[in-house]
Formats: sequence, C-alpha cells, structure tokens
Amino acid sequence: MAVKTKYHLKAKVKDAYLELVLAFPLTSIQSEEHLQAAQEVMDRLLTQGDLDDGAMLYLDALSDLVASYEDEHHPIAPASDADMLRHLLEAKGVSQAELHRESGLAKSTISEVLAGKKSFSRQMIRKLSEYFKVDVGVLTANL
Repeated sequence: MAVKTKYHLKAKVKDAYLELVLAFPLTSIQSEEHLQAAQEVMDRLLTQGDLDDGAMLYLDALSDLVASYEDEHHPIAPASDADMLRHLLEAKGVSQAELHRESGLAKSTISEVLAGKKSFSRQMIRKLSEYFKVDVGVLTANL
C-alpha cells in the first residue's frame, strides 16, 4: 500500500536514490554480515567523491541504520576522566602547569585526575568546560 506524504523527491534525485535502494535496500541492520555489507556500500559511495543529492540522501539514511545497529550491538564506553583530561590537554597543546595557572585548578587535583586517583568534581567540570570551551555534557559522562 502506497502512503502519500508531502515530502517528494525531484525526478533526478529520486532516480539516483531509488537505484541505490534497489541495489541495497534500506532496512534495519540484522546481523554482523548485514553490517559488513552496509559498510562496504557506504565505503564505495564515499570513495566516489562528489555524490548527487539522491546518493547523499541514501548515504545519510544508510549511515543512520548502521549507527543504530552499532549503538545497540557495539556500544562504546565513555572515556575515563583521566583520558578525557589528557585528550583536552593534548588537543589544546597545554601542559598541566599551564592548565593550573590559567584555570585556577590545583596542581595536585590535575595530577590526581590524570593518575586515575580522582574523578572530576562538579566545580572542576565547570572550570574545565570554561577553559577548554567544551559543553559540560562532554565532561559529565562518568558522573
């Protein structure tokens, strides 16, 4: 049964999109083999360079299906507070001493977090968020 919607694809976009759907239908990923096949289709599309609008719509939809399967079957644990702080320091190119001087965080607190002996406190999250200009949500994964 056909369902009518107010969303329509233009003829050229529709043709490219439907050609891809016929070659590899957009359905929920059901297995590791299906996941591998979907990733191969995505890789082929990404190596083509400039994609037309139909191919981009298809790639977006297939990417969402792959992400949904991976989120359920291959979850990634949040980074530890030590790993997160180490990454932020490296990304900004600053040392522990510079972080201490410029943020007002105690040297011992920074060292203890990096050694895995201490977790982020709410106050530390606020200061790190301001200093590194990242959303607090990035730093609260382990609270």
